[in-house]
Amino acid sequence: MPYIHDRYDALVIGGGIAGMQAALDLGEQGFDVLLVEKGPSIGGVMVGLNKVFPTLDCSSCICTPRMAESAHHPRIRLQTYTEVQAVRRDGAGFAVELLKKPRYLDETACIGCGECELACPIEVPHEFDYGLGARRAIYIPHGNAIPQKAVLSVEDCVFCGKCEKVCPADCMDFTQLPERVTTMVGAVIVATGLEITPMDAKPHYGRGLIPNVMSPLAMERIQSSNGPYGRVLRPADGKVPRSIAYVQCAGSRDRSIGIPYCSRVCCMYALKQALLLRHYIHDVEVTLYYMDIRAFGKGYEQFYRRALAEGVKVVKGKVGRITELENYDLSLRVELLDEDQRLVERRHELVVLSQGLIPAWHPSAILGIEEADDHFIKAPDLKVAPSVTTVAGTFAAGVAAGPKDIPDAIVEAGDAAMAAANYLAAMGWNGTAARVPVPA
Repeated sequence: MPYIHDRYDALVIGGGIAGMQAALDLGEQGFDVLLVEKGPSIGGVMVGLNKVFPTLDCSSCICTPRMAESAHHPRIRLQTYTEVQAVRRDGAGFAVELLKKPRYLDETACIGCGECELACPIEVPHEFDYGLGARRAIYIPHGNAIPQKAVLSVEDCVFCGKCEKVCPADCMDFTQLPERVTTMVGAVIVATGLEITPMDAKPHYGRGLIPNVMSPLAMERIQSSNGPYGRVLRPADGKVPRSIAYVQCAGSRDRSIGIPYCSRVCCMYALKQALLLRHYIHDVEVTLYYMDIRAFGKGYEQFYRRALAEGVKVVKGKVGRITELENYDLSLRVELLDEDQRLVERRHELVVLSQGLIPAWHPSAILGIEEADDHFIKAPDLKVAPSVTTVAGTFAAGVAAGPKDIPDAIVEAGDAAMAAANYLAAMGWNGTAARVPVPA
């Protein structure tokens, strides 16, 4: 990869949809941007999704053009497989210490042919498919990965040397070590994205030990055409499920697990997946157990009505317990929230927990940014300046600042980019860019 310069106008932490949008907006204004992603590819959570609500457009068709644009923009320096170790105020800007993790190959020489992956004899669960698919010890993260460069997982490698023997570019380097790099930036945008609440957050839902109780992101991969199975199957036995349940608020609106807030997107992604299941398996019965349906965005209520019209069932009730039966089916103990408030047992072949959103990274220790009570980045003046944080020169975008859907994350990334640009101008930052239009 090209050398990291000693000075940039802005640092964007996180290569998901919000981070890429913020970097692109700054780059189009003539600012030089260092875009850092801790994983081996940009794209974040969005590139692994199947479709987006409420339009049911292909998620990758929206995300991958931004990935390519970010990688080839003349003002953006993309640095993947790198973590931010320290950020400290230094004069008008920030001194940033980065840790470049070794891929154990020469990135400039790697041509992304995949021969090393085909030759590797080791198979382990694939993180991109949430453990449902498999990858090799040396692998390209996924088909849409940018950059299309392999990465070697030394924890899984047996150092048989087969990847080195078949590499046509002779780029393998098992002696690589982590490298620390320091640079200066004028502003920092935190767009570190989301994680979902742990599967074991609610012990009475199986603690993540019941294979047919799934996370919503795993269901996204199962529904995807490039997913681990190629069709919708349940993990325990490969059976096509004919009765599927969604348990809403399985990781949100619950003080007992420390997450009292609504994650905003759970109702909509559950309705989207349920509707698509009705399209993929025509005789499937899909039931959502919910306390409230919160369809808050443009066209969301209409999407909810569409899902009901196309056969998705909704039951107002709280699931108190999930038990695995002898044939891998599942028994749900449900408190119906109707006039009688009865306790009933419902049987389903597959269950998806609508888990909530939590921040993927806490920047308080490194950047000194204050967090709100919900542990997302605090915005002191949320209604007027939603991307401005408690530390001057640092800004937040996307789910790092709070739960939101993809359109809101993109809009907020634009706000963060403009706020950073205004800050750099106000500080008289003498950076690397000449503030001239980017060549077409």
